[in-house]
Amino acid sequence: MNKIPSINLNDFLSEDPKKKQQFINNIGEAYENIGFVALKGHFLDDKLVDDLYIEIKNFFSLPVETKRKYEIPGIGGQRGYVSFGKESAKGKQQGDLKEFWHFGQYVENNPELETEYPTNVDVEELPNFNKIGKETYRMLEKTAMYVLRSLALHLNLEEKYFDEYIHNGNSILRPIHYPPILNEPKDAVRAAAHGDINLITLLMGAQGRGLQVQNHKGEWLDAIAEPDEIMINVGDMLSRHTNNKLKSTIHRVINPPRELWGTSRYSIPFFMHPISRMKLDVLDSCIDKENPKQFDDITAGDFLNERLVELGLIKK
Repeated sequence: MNKIPSINLNDFLSEDPKKKQQFINNIGEAYENIGFVALKGHFLDDKLVDDLYIEIKNFFSLPVETKRKYEIPGIGGQRGYVSFGKESAKGKQQGDLKEFWHFGQYVENNPELETEYPTNVDVEELPNFNKIGKETYRMLEKTAMYVLRSLALHLNLEEKYFDEYIHNGNSILRPIHYPPILNEPKDAVRAAAHGDINLITLLMGAQGRGLQVQNHKGEWLDAIAEPDEIMINVGDMLSRHTNNKLKSTIHRVINPPRELWGTSRYSIPFFMHPISRMKLDVLDSCIDKENPKQFDDITAGDFLNERLVELGLIKK
């Protein structure tokens, strides 16, 4: 597969069983072959997107000392601000050329999870920042739920199989700022080649060149969304759960040409995580003689913790 397939969620949501099945077939084929799709018909409207970009540009424009007020020690960067160069890809020493913010789950009726998750951080200088962030979080979470329902059907599971695991899940909305590049980077890129940790990732802000996806031949493909599309890819948790039937594809954000070094780039991924107790054990339906079990049993919480250590965000 040499380009990112485009699909429309309205087909899955329609009352036409043929359209719904075609969507399931298309997303299943895409995720088995390249691990990425460009999705139309999501629940983000233009005004919400515009408002969010205004808020995140305002935040990242704040003085460094103001932003660092919101960098919370001891939580592995899971809420609030993470400063420039702090995160590196698995196996990389050099920090990525980015700073970012984390909005986390807004827990409903579950005191135990409220205790488990860090509290969201309010930005006092920007009265609309957290309100717009929460609304975006909810709309992306809703979009992700339907994508996972389509994948459940593709995997011959009950349609709402994932629902109980993603309700109040440990999902993260991450507005990222890649600042202008001021000096020749030695080995650093805006985001080094990596796979995502979670079930699926929904990415806003892939309309310009920069995001690249590696196909099975090892070739890097530009992943550029249309104005009304978001990119959605498989993460390592879902790949593991399906015995690599659904592919968690390596991707990166390359540095722009030198003439564009003076420009910022913004992207906003939503990392759909399940609740920590979800078992990522390989599904029986994804094991056969040709595809023996590839992964040990583990919970989502333990897997996430392992990866945060590898990323340098928490210490052992």
